[in-house]
Amino acid sequence: MSTPDQPAPPGTQPPAPPSAEPPVRFGDVVKRLGPTGPMAVLALAMPPIFSIALFAAFPTIAPWLREHQGTGVAVYVAAFAILAGLAVLPTYAQAALGGFAFGFAVGLPAALGGFAGGALIGYLIARSASGDRAMTLINEHARWRAVRDALVGDRDPDGSGPRKPSFFRTVGMVALLRMPPNSPFALTNLVMAAVKVPVSAFILGTMVGMLPRTAAAVFIGASVKQLTKDDLAKAGPEWMWYVGIVLTVVVFLAVCAIAKKAVERVTGPHI
Repeated sequence: MSTPDQPAPPGTQPPAPPSAEPPVRFGDVVKRLGPTGPMAVLALAMPPIFSIALFAAFPTIAPWLREHQGTGVAVYVAAFAILAGLAVLPTYAQAALGGFAFGFAVGLPAALGGFAGGALIGYLIARSASGDRAMTLINEHARWRAVRDALVGDRDPDGSGPRKPSFFRTVGMVALLRMPPNSPFALTNLVMAAVKVPVSAFILGTMVGMLPRTAAAVFIGASVKQLTKDDLAKAGPEWMWYVGIVLTVVVFLAVCAIAKKAVERVTGPHI
């Protein structure tokens, strides 16, 4: 056993505490993020508000899409991408519209195409608006940086230094965050862009993670006779909502576990 006058044996020293970091003040963080903060608020608020107009327009939009299958699919995908990318409309309702207008076989790839385009548009807008603000702020805090690196996968597991980003790890994390049915599409685009997730991994992870919930929405849309909010709510089997809740909890716990492990690599498990 070592004494106060003797150094502890190699390998037994606790991890060095992180270097001094600036205090975290909510107001300062919001100010330094610039337009990213207001954009996040709009990304959460706009889709529910504009969903009223979307459901009101369904009786006009859906028949036209059905009557113009070739042109209708192209118009649907383009409109889906633009409106989802700008955080104007809820993606669930747009996916259900694809199922109602084109059926499951055509509606699913069309909706996924709209998601891909919307994710890219949202990503590019958010990346331009956020610039380096979020990463500069994250890099000032060792714990924040460790969590970001763990989720994006661009730092060695032992924290020894930067390396080439792990593409498939990043794809998996993006997919995991996209899977819960209540995962906010526009807000996730904003966050992923702000922390500079590579765009290729971001798009692929989005497609993988969105596939189950998109398939469910398109299937429900294809199964209803009238495309109304009440009909869509009634058409969804009850077990689907329970699965969504369980999936949300599982993803939350998984992300927390990854973040906790990342922080412990910086501070030590005793912190």
